[in-house]
Amino acid sequence: MSDNNCILSQSKPSPTSGGFALSGKLRWLATKTYPVERWQGGVWQQAKDAVIEEAPVALFYNNVPHVVMLATPLDLEDFALGFSLTEGIIGSPSELNFVEAYHREDGIELWMRIPPERFEQLSHKERNLTGRTGCGLCGSATIAQAVRHPPPVGKGVSVTVEALRQALRSLEEHQILNKQTGAVHGSAWVVPEKGIEFIREDVGRHNALDKLIGALVKSGADRDKGFVIVTSRASFEMVQKCAMVGISLMVAISAPTGLAIRLAEETGLTLIGFARENRHTVYANSQRLVL
Repeated sequence: MSDNNCILSQSKPSPTSGGFALSGKLRWLATKTYPVERWQGGVWQQAKDAVIEEAPVALFYNNVPHVVMLATPLDLEDFALGFSLTEGIIGSPSELNFVEAYHREDGIELWMRIPPERFEQLSHKERNLTGRTGCGLCGSATIAQAVRHPPPVGKGVSVTVEALRQALRSLEEHQILNKQTGAVHGSAWVVPEKGIEFIREDVGRHNALDKLIGALVKSGADRDKGFVIVTSRASFEMVQKCAMVGISLMVAISAPTGLAIRLAEETGLTLIGFARENRHTVYANSQRLVL
């Protein structure tokens, strides 16, 4: 097999390498070290700096290209599953029959297989095949494709203010890539009384959330027992992705948008913004937060 067609290992990335090992000589890493010239405190020095990587990741369904997203080349199997679910391409994880990742000269291809009836629905959707790092609705050709209305979430979780504060206090220590580079968003899954159980990071906030959702679904985690913290604003597509898989509470470090608030109200999702250890603002459905 040539280096241009390397299958990514399905094993978990090594914490020291920051990436998936390839079967050939090349490797896609989440971070790379670059020589820099640093000026600090009146002193100039040559140093090395860890920089986050982003790669074009092309998603293929049943041998047909669907969309290209800029993403951190890490946890791509989680990303494939989470994206497929939250975009309504599949209705359950069992409908994603397999995922294979291939290294190309300028990016990574994720080849997936879904049932024929799902692919038939997908084939009617016109796509713009570029999704930028900060874009959550790239690739949607119509308003109907972009603005989907998930069913109402269930009763969901009850969270004390103290449990929320504890999770926010511990969030930074769980963000390994952001500690190294200061350039990635994180999405964390928190179970009250247990703390943060999963976290995924990516240069794109929506990619990080898709990766987290993929990891939750693969693990069989009960989505009625926990909540999500995102280190970004609470935009519409972030609320939409959570509601699509039945997550009932989302906490954002930054502000929500008006469209996000209206979707949270519509689906019954609890939406919290400007979350810090000593303050937060509830924008929709406050009943799940116990004072």
